[in-house]
Amino acid sequence: MKKITKHLFIVSLLLPVWMHAQKPGSNGAMHREYFVNAMVRIADPLLTALSKNELKKKMPVEAKTNDRQNFTYLEAFGRLLAGMAPWLELGPDSTIEGKLRKKYIDLSITCIRNGTDPAAPDYMNFNQGGQALVDAAFLSQALLRAPNQLWGRLDAKTRKNVLEALKSSRVITPGHSNWLFFSAMVEAALLQFEGNCDKMRVDYAVSQHLQWYKGDGVYGDGASFHWDYYNSFVIQPMFLEVLQTLINSGQNENKTYELELNRARRYAAIQERLISPEGTYPPIGRSLAYRFGAFQLLSKIALMHQLPNEVLPQQVRCALYAVVKRQLEMPGTFDKEGWLTIGLAGHQPVVGEPYISTGSLYLCSQVFLVLGLPASDAFWQNADADWTAKKAWNGEPVPIDHAIEN
Repeated sequence: MKKITKHLFIVSLLLPVWMHAQKPGSNGAMHREYFVNAMVRIADPLLTALSKNELKKKMPVEAKTNDRQNFTYLEAFGRLLAGMAPWLELGPDSTIEGKLRKKYIDLSITCIRNGTDPAAPDYMNFNQGGQALVDAAFLSQALLRAPNQLWGRLDAKTRKNVLEALKSSRVITPGHSNWLFFSAMVEAALLQFEGNCDKMRVDYAVSQHLQWYKGDGVYGDGASFHWDYYNSFVIQPMFLEVLQTLINSGQNENKTYELELNRARRYAAIQERLISPEGTYPPIGRSLAYRFGAFQLLSKIALMHQLPNEVLPQQVRCALYAVVKRQLEMPGTFDKEGWLTIGLAGHQPVVGEPYISTGSLYLCSQVFLVLGLPASDAFWQNADADWTAKKAWNGEPVPIDHAIEN
């Protein structure tokens, strides 16, 4: 608790500086402060323990099955780091927030070293059991999102360990579902950082998902349509990032990228409309224990400055703030040591499927992608604006909603 209080105090020192610079009527500085505080609160127990090679000793494993300790540590670290990465990629600077970033960059580098060193107590499982592939992909995603501040700061031995760990996951055959993108994401990281990959795994994920498109910005999870948040948890963020990595390597995937970006923008618009005036959203589908990680895609599209014209950055900011605050502050969200517990609103073990464990829950950090936008960005600077559902249920004008055709 002392650590959390310390961080709240440190980040709060930024508030007068941001408020002085931002536009009248904006709570963007307060929203950013809250997001940084929330992310640090979620991250601190995990990164501190792993940096000392004490994660397996200190992290609780809440689960319905007794095999999850084989996977939960990489789950926790890969998912957390993927959400933090855009903020870390802003790099250290002389500001208070920049100095805070330096602390977490340094912690993250130490954690990557420990988690991929076969001789370390906290060495993680990358190749035993299917779940290991999933979180090798999230660690890959983190590295791709922060190539300078994460990958760029690793020593040669750790880079070699990371690449060997990722390659070792190739023994796992992905399911015929969103899992195809886990293989593709690992290969994208290998392409980016080593210069070659198993292109078949990438091409197959792309071609299958193009076939599984259901219309109006939504993909099936496999051939079937599911009412859940997997288009945001996995499919569309990884689709965009895999394609962008291919383009960066000189491959001509621009047409497919533009097609997917158009679909992702539509899905982001749908996500913004799903947020109720009270900051809640429909508890539909599996993996609800990922909490506000359900809005990864909306956060990512805002980070990319690709929101649809009718969706203002500041209304997304206000909507995401309402969601995060609502869920984070529910009693029971954290245990007494500061670790996340299973639940959607507080501690609700019944919400957890058999594959859910403590580590799984750290996918919630993906909502914080918008922290990769600097404090000077319009996302944080513009005057507050109500999101669509809040305006609609206040009797205010809202844009007509239109489907897309492709």
